[in-house]
Order: sequence, then structure tokens, then C-alpha cells
Amino acid sequence: MKKTFLTVCALFLVLPTAARASEFPVADEVIIDKSDRVLQLMKGGEVLRTFKIALGIRPEGDKREEGDFRTPEGRYMLDTRNPRSDFFLSIHVSYPNASDSREARARGVSPGGAIMIHGQPNEPKRSEAFYRSQDWTNGCIAVSNSDMIDIWLMTPDNTPIEIRP
Repeated sequence: MKKTFLTVCALFLVLPTAARASEFPVADEVIIDKSDRVLQLMKGGEVLRTFKIALGIRPEGDKREEGDFRTPEGRYMLDTRNPRSDFFLSIHVSYPNASDSREARARGVSPGGAIMIHGQPNEPKRSEAFYRSQDWTNGCIAVSNSDMIDIWLMTPDNTPIEIRP
């Protein structure tokens, strides 16, 4: 965890504010395409950047309850950041929304939560090749650490995110 925090601090010391602003335009929306395994940063309807992603270990279908290992589908917000997570940086997705909670309650289950966009584990338990080639999260959206830095810098809090099937 200290390593992640120090890396982020070093990044902000190395990149002056003007360089960060010019090299990393700010996205106004994030689109996740689960079937193509891509995350797109959008601005004014145009794609700024595209990143490869890994999903939950049961990627098909919408998240319906806690522990189903699915990545949710729908419209949410990127609402908080954690530079000290168990993964290299993380940005929280506002799942569950009111509809997700209502549907789970009707089925008598918890909708789950803690859905994030994040980098690789700070303490990996598998090879780097595994994390690059498999869906391995509990329902989150994972990217490489270098991609996570770009996403972190290019998405302000309260950026809308749409997760498509």
C-alpha cells in the first residue's frame, strides 16, 4: 500500500500541473463494453482513449447479488477514489443504484457493492500473464497499472460511467 501511495505522490511531483492538463484531457464519460473487454474515455461523444480490461470471473450477465462475481451493467457515476486500496489505485463505481437495490431486496438478497475500476493487485497471487489474459476480479473492472494512472488523471469525480453488456 505504501508503494502505491508513494508512486502516486511521485507521479504528481514529476508531472507539473500544466503537463498533466495538456497530456491528459479530461473525460466527460466512461463507457465499458463488457463483450469487447474495453474501457473508453469519452469527451463530447468522441473517444479519447481505449483500454483493455478484465472483469469479474463470471462476466456474462448483469450483477444481481453479492458474491455472484459479475460486473454490473447500467449507468452509474465514478464517485470516490482510493489511492491506498489493495490494488494499484481504485475509483469507485456508484453501484448499486436505487433500482439495483430494489431488485435485490425483492429477491431477498444483498446487491453487493464495492465495484471499482482498479489496477493490478499490490500483492499478486498469480503471474502477470494471468492478470493480462483472464477475467479475474470479484466483479470489478481491472486494467494495467499504467492504464490506471491515465484513467485516474483523466476522470474527475462524478464522471458518468455506462457499463454495457
